[in-house]
Amino acid sequence: MPIVWLASYPKSGNTWVRSFIANYLMGTDRPVHINDITHFTFGEHQAEYYEHLSGKAFDTLTDDDINRLRPAVQRYIDRQRKEAVFVKTHSAVTELDGVPTILGEVTIGALYIIRNPLDVCVSYAHHMGVDYDTAVVALGSPETQLATHGRFAFQVLGGWSDHVVSWVDQKKALMGITRYEDLSRRPEEAFTKVVRALKMPVDKARLRQAIKNANFKTLRSMENKSGFIEASKKAERFFRKGKVGDWRTELNADQIARIVADHRTMMCRFGYLDSKGTPVDGGPAKDVL
Repeated sequence: MPIVWLASYPKSGNTWVRSFIANYLMGTDRPVHINDITHFTFGEHQAEYYEHLSGKAFDTLTDDDINRLRPAVQRYIDRQRKEAVFVKTHSAVTELDGVPTILGEVTIGALYIIRNPLDVCVSYAHHMGVDYDTAVVALGSPETQLATHGRFAFQVLGGWSDHVVSWVDQKKALMGITRYEDLSRRPEEAFTKVVRALKMPVDKARLRQAIKNANFKTLRSMENKSGFIEASKKAERFFRKGKVGDWRTELNADQIARIVADHRTMMCRFGYLDSKGTPVDGGPAKDVL
């Protein structure tokens, strides 16, 4: 059955949404462990797919090999279930050396998760083990990628604005856009909209339990006790703060100005700048759920 993509720029809440979906599908009082959410929401960058299709150890594959295999990997994931399958990606919708990063023929829909690029910058810097100036540049560069590492294939990001546009302009496939800030501030309302957008039946009791099971405190506690298989080796932890507006105390005026200059159009469109061009943490935006 075709893929429903759970797409986002890194550090925008993708893992949180995946955890919620896993808990909603499971429907139990006991939280689904963070290292088990891949049983409910796949990742197209996972090494085992590339190994299975190539017959080679992942660490022997070059990035060119991985790029050529990517469409086959997505077709393979597509065949794994009779029902629609949720698949995480941080890749932009683009091509690399003539090979699509996202295969339209196996795509039935996409949920895009968006977060204020000012907060993305802070979280991305900690995740990648770089300073804020380096993260600012990465968010504005068309060349930005997540490199192949450990058991995960590289993903083509580009700059934050281009990444956003590549997904939100997929009118036929786009099922909805959800903001990190809305999920944080109005979780029951926002996650209800996510469930409806993904064409799942809404069960309020089940939804409230899934929100509880996937809250930041629970996810961080799991990581503290057992680690997280998707954590970066460059960061102390994956679940760091989960805070809306952390940029206000972390970024300096020049860094904020650079991000705004690089991403003004998309920040305005999705409620991250007010009518005067001042950064805000998720104002009115007609395009979001």
